[in-house]
Amino acid sequence: MDRNEKADLVAELKQVFAETSVVVITRNLGLSVAQSTDLRLRMRDAGAQFKVAKNRLALIALDGTQYQPIGDLLKGPTAIATSLDPVAAAKVAVDFAKTTDKFEVLGGAMGDTVLDVNGIQALAALPSLDELRATLVGLIQAPASKIARTINEPGAMLARVFGAYAADTAEAA
Repeated sequence: MDRNEKADLVAELKQVFAETSVVVITRNLGLSVAQSTDLRLRMRDAGAQFKVAKNRLALIALDGTQYQPIGDLLKGPTAIATSLDPVAAAKVAVDFAKTTDKFEVLGGAMGDTVLDVNGIQALAALPSLDELRATLVGLIQAPASKIARTINEPGAMLARVFGAYAADTAEAA
């Protein structure tokens, strides 16, 4: 990798750190190509990114960002998972770490808050942003549907009374 490629990689990482809401640092202890591909696909499906970068270049990219304190975690064979959704990268990383002993979560950060392994696991246990949105929409729609039923109920009751009256008069005739 020449100087220009390194500079491009540092600029790309700096941009990722500026735009992301969570960074998870992981350790790769010899994943196979199939496992790495599976992990990258899971990350992509969740809306997250997974990148293996040289620690030295990642440290340069972290300099001056809110994620600078996690630079201490960048020792040995590490990789960086990021996502805009504060839960997505953590959830995929923790779930994948449960399936293999060749992958472990070291820690990370959410904004300027540094998280250890337990913090990342707690973050992964939270519902995703999409799940929270769906719950919120359901809560908002519930009162509206109750109001609609309440407004329509007197008319429905009146229709049932007229129907019962018509049935009684038809039987009497």
